Amino acid sequence: MSFSASGEPIPDATGDRRRGRRIALVILALCVAPTVAAWLAYFVWQPQSRLNYGELIDARAISDPELRRLDGSPFRLSQLRGRWVLLQIDSGACAEDCGKKLLYMRQVRLAQGEDAERIERVWLLADTVLPDAEHLRDHQGLRVARAPGPLLAEFPAARSPYYHIYLLDPLGNLMLRFPGDPDAQRMAKDLARLLRASRVG
Repeated sequence: MSFSASGEPIPDATGDRRRGRRIALVILALCVAPTVAAWLAYFVWQPQSRLNYGELIDARAISDPELRRLDGSPFRLSQLRGRWVLLQIDSGACAEDCGKKLLYMRQVRLAQGEDAERIERVWLLADTVLPDAEHLRDHQGLRVARAPGPLLAEFPAARSPYYHIYLLDPLGNLMLRFPGDPDAQRMAKDLARLLRASRVG
């Protein structure tokens, strides 16, 4: 430190500059921190609320064998290309859990409002049991077809394919699976986000 002729200390300009730079860096860090935190939250540590409710499946195209409707006419899943498809697999006997899945698929589709027309519903029958006519009356527009075992084996499941509701994208890829007794509101939100983001279907 230098002194004046009167013996008073002269302020150290270099020290002042260093302190000024430190203060400026602290202010800059405080300003940038929220932006950095938001970036990390979005790209690295996604909050649970931002995750899909449905379980993501590595997008895969499923095979397209000829299926048979209840009246014996041929049907292929590829006929629904260009639409989103909610799909369940179950016995034609359709016990309580099966009926719930049918109801959820119908309600989640209707919850999309004008976009409901972009969604198809499919019930793949895993056996030769004829479904009750009441189930069919209650679910107008539902596509029902008997499916061969090899096709059913292509649907991944922690327990059994009967447990899930699956979602196929407009290109025919299997992409999400939901539990058989889902939170319908969260399921509907997943579907709504996909419909908003999709350029096809």
